[in-house]
Amino acid sequence: MTVDTLAVDAPSGDTDTPATSGTGFASESATPAASVASEAASSAATSAPAGEAAPAPVAEKPKKAPAKKAAAKKAKTIELTLTVTGTADGEWRAELKQGSTFLARDLAVAAAAVSRAAKELHEDLSTPIDEVIEEARSQQAAKVAALEAELEAARAALAELD
Repeated sequence: MTVDTLAVDAPSGDTDTPATSGTGFASESATPAASVASEAASSAATSAPAGEAAPAPVAEKPKKAPAKKAAAKKAKTIELTLTVTGTADGEWRAELKQGSTFLARDLAVAAAAVSRAAKELHEDLSTPIDEVIEEARSQQAAKVAALEAELEAARAALAELD
């Protein structure tokens, strides 16, 4: 067992206990080491609750190095290819591929649905698609007008035969 001893300076006359002789109290004749030990014990007793050890002196915590920024996680990408094909007659077809695998093939799609989907995706997509749809609409309107004229001619020919 090792005991550390402290070197004590000359005793001072400042004590917390009265100097009376024969009463069991510390007196000026007490050894300086005993006086220092009793003062240390009394200060430890007042600073810590009964049954607990005196708190250790607080040492400065070393500063932590700044945290490194975590590398940005790459988002997992899924590549799907949607191909929408339109004809001059206004018929639209769609197919969906993932890699080299077709998920859907040769699906009939309404021109209005293609136009709405393009508007939802981006204006740069909707403008040319709407122009193509409008051109197909004009061609179909011209075709209808031609067929109506042919139908009127056929009705007139039928009426002459009666």
